[in-house]
Amino acid sequence: MRENIHLYYTNDLHSDFTYWPKVASFFKNGRESCKNKGVSSFLFDIGDHLDRVDPIAEAFKGKANVELLNALSYDCVTIGNNEGITLAEEELDALYDDATFDVVVSNMRKVKENSPRWLKHVSTYETKQQTKIGVVGLTAPFNPFYNLLHYHIDEPAETLAWELKELREDVDVIVLLSHLGLNEDRRLAQLFPELDVIIGGHTHHLLQQGEVVHESILTAAGKHCSHVGEVLLTFDHQEKRIVTKQAATINITHLPDDEETVKVLKDLKKRANDMLQKPVVTIAEEIPADPFEQSRFLDHFTHVLQTWTKSDCALLNAGILVKPFSAGTITYKDIHQACPHPINPCVVEITGTELLEIVRATFSTSLTTKELKGFGFRGDVIGMFSYAGIEVLQREDSNESYIYSLLIQGEPLDKNKVYKLGTVDMFTFGRLLPEVARSSYKKYFLPEMIRDVLTEALRTFV
Repeated sequence: MRENIHLYYTNDLHSDFTYWPKVASFFKNGRESCKNKGVSSFLFDIGDHLDRVDPIAEAFKGKANVELLNALSYDCVTIGNNEGITLAEEELDALYDDATFDVVVSNMRKVKENSPRWLKHVSTYETKQQTKIGVVGLTAPFNPFYNLLHYHIDEPAETLAWELKELREDVDVIVLLSHLGLNEDRRLAQLFPELDVIIGGHTHHLLQQGEVVHESILTAAGKHCSHVGEVLLTFDHQEKRIVTKQAATINITHLPDDEETVKVLKDLKKRANDMLQKPVVTIAEEIPADPFEQSRFLDHFTHVLQTWTKSDCALLNAGILVKPFSAGTITYKDIHQACPHPINPCVVEITGTELLEIVRATFSTSLTTKELKGFGFRGDVIGMFSYAGIEVLQREDSNESYIYSLLIQGEPLDKNKVYKLGTVDMFTFGRLLPEVARSSYKKYFLPEMIRDVLTEALRTFV
């Protein structure tokens, strides 16, 4: 006897609810069709469903995202970095208290105290024909952030080896929910041939027909749920193995909305807006948000960042403000809209030589005009930079301005001295500012976000 098994999934919604009513329509119809045919189906999310860029996620601190997953009867989710490291510790501890689905993060644990009740390392499911499916979940190890919240993410491959040792004898099918990225998914498929299906996310890759690596089929559906994913397995009960695997992503942007979900989102949006309307401060003048113009407020914001981080100097890019503030009363909603990024303040230690190279780089149009998506940045371009504790010394050379040195808090730059530089965490990733990313000392501030520093800057701006 052969049995068909449907696995549906979403990944990397990032609280962009544009297509969520269509997601609901697709899954409700698909799972109802499976039920009518007597076919087993399961629904998974692969993480980063939450993103505090949206007012609903911000106001409810992710609880509304869980409510939306509950409404569609998800069976199991894993978490991404946006669930894991953008909330306060107590908010993360309680995030899934009301979940009606399993939360499987095999490589996540609480340090020095019990993990929350919702956290599972594996979960198993049984089809109508009693085929046993084991689910493992892995998330990316951003431990410099997780450790500040008293969590730790263990090395994915080591964790997987341990979990599979226990699981492989008890189940017929093994599914990995991986918020690790495509390259890591390919590596794990090579290392662990017992993985039947790897459903991925994190790097926002779209595998329209899946990808076979070794014995595994890999799949992922991009970002923001313009596509959703489906895996069809055929299990032969006589041979006790999967005989066919198919994966596909489906573009759902043309589908009708599920009206019930539309109403729920409308209500959540209204409630979120009401919650965020709390007045914070009154300002006497408009504050602009032009990424290519220096402003008195941006300079003040950068000085507040320096004080907040207790650093020798600080730098901040103008693109961090995506909307201006009008004169008058400023609410938390205004602050969230102007600075929606899930970005944290941080301090790095660098030498004077490195600091000079960093400041030179911040004058480069290739950096200031760079359009950036990712690293927590939710604006358009990086923009020009403002500095605190740094005076740039320039000379004219062949009709061009050349930065030859700096003053740090009024003192000449010592190229061999180690300085503490306050900035935002997005520069500690990738190649935006390589000297910052390479720093061996990085201190992140959690759960504070850069908009918390912005709030302080607004309160003290005169």
